[in-house]
Amino acid sequence: MNTNKTKRLSKTAIAGALTLAIVGAQLPGLSIASESALPTRTHTGALQQNPGSFSALIKQVKPAVVSIATTGNGAMPNGMQQFQFNMPELPEGSPFGEFFQHFFDSVPQSPDGGKGFETKGAGSGFIINEDGYIVTNHHVIDDADKIEVVMNDGTRFNATVKGIDSKTDLALLKIESDEPLPYVAFGDSDSAEVGDWVVAVGNQFGLGGSVTAGIISARGRDIQSGPFDDFLQIDAPINRGNSGGPLFDTQGNVIGINTAIYSPSGGNVGIGFAIPSNMAKDIVAELKNNGTVARGWLGVEIQPVTETIAESLGLKDARGALVANVVKDSPASRSGFKVGDVILNMDGEPLDEFKDLPKRVAATSAGSKSVFDVYRDGGKKKLKVEIGAMPGEQDKLAHVDKDATAETAKLGLQLASLTAENRQRFKVSKGSSGVLVAGVKSGSPASKAGIRPGSVINMVGQKAVESPDDVIERVRHAAEQEQSAVLLRVEYRGQNRFVAVKLATA
Repeated sequence: MNTNKTKRLSKTAIAGALTLAIVGAQLPGLSIASESALPTRTHTGALQQNPGSFSALIKQVKPAVVSIATTGNGAMPNGMQQFQFNMPELPEGSPFGEFFQHFFDSVPQSPDGGKGFETKGAGSGFIINEDGYIVTNHHVIDDADKIEVVMNDGTRFNATVKGIDSKTDLALLKIESDEPLPYVAFGDSDSAEVGDWVVAVGNQFGLGGSVTAGIISARGRDIQSGPFDDFLQIDAPINRGNSGGPLFDTQGNVIGINTAIYSPSGGNVGIGFAIPSNMAKDIVAELKNNGTVARGWLGVEIQPVTETIAESLGLKDARGALVANVVKDSPASRSGFKVGDVILNMDGEPLDEFKDLPKRVAATSAGSKSVFDVYRDGGKKKLKVEIGAMPGEQDKLAHVDKDATAETAKLGLQLASLTAENRQRFKVSKGSSGVLVAGVKSGSPASKAGIRPGSVINMVGQKAVESPDDVIERVRHAAEQEQSAVLLRVEYRGQNRFVAVKLATA
């Protein structure tokens, strides 16, 4: 990609039969801050008439939309063994040959008689700055051993995961390029209105760069996928492989991330769901800085206040959140919350819907003081609470030692210690020892040698290593001795091998 020719573009689902269907990840066949400076544009209004053509818009944004291919290993799903997947007989030279071959190549393969298989998945994403940060859905890359990003022009990059947030189904990836990359910007989803035209671009059924159009059908949809549901509903056709792809307004701004469809069969029936950009951009900024998202925690289980419940309690209005359970030793329990309380306000702001509560609490920093108005025994009561940190937040990536990364740049490696968290994240067995490979730069000597993220380096130059510092010392020693390569013993998924990695010259 020529730097001078690089054009800056506009700064810029969870289903089961008859319910909701994930529109990315597995493709066995056809069938979800401190940096507020992410580029942002505001919605300037919808077209009042059919726009006629989106060609100019597509030319503008398409270079920044990517296809994502993943591979992983897992156990053969129940029932998979009983199906035989055969390539259909097609005339020689048929244009559908490559199409069907793609899908049949994507079917899980079980070389060991069904005990295990390689999974292949496909999804979409979009680049948000010229440095190569990419937004997609968490479910697209979850449990992937290798993530490959394919640009619109066919260029391929290996991607590393920089941050994940399973609660909103968002993930942030990073690719390395010698040239500035095309990118798109987040718009203002709050200004998008029902009836506005929208355009979806993505990797439908593995067919990268597919474009569909429609309108926003509804806002604020709760599809029961998590406590922070606030989806845009659209009728623009999205299908498997669209997951993680951008939803554009007519100005070329990203106002949503396509995530789910409602479908009886897995195919599109005109009901799709997208994460609003105003939710996503704050999450993405925090993932970029911290690799995870910190949320406040109250410690109550709640349900909506229906008209019947309100009447039975003597409430004039059916609003707020009814406390169905108080978690032991939580901020709520220590502050005097009781089962049966109706939480009406938080810090003076009314809770019109019960789902407003977890969103507001989650957005509050741990340690902050909040005041809640609750209805109890026919009267109102104020409860003061110190918001806690949400427990069980495991969406943390390996801590990458910056010094180690700098010192091992000759190899193209990012190194991290083998902590319990890192073992779990990268599926490293308890019996393995050494230094974790948390990232591998695309096109680097390590990448060319076949080293993958999740590998464990246990020897450098025939000497055991236990920390990133050990690797640094051995690589530095090899460079000082003017060696052209360094010998690594690398373990990956229980298999050990020696690899000679060339030392890049300055």
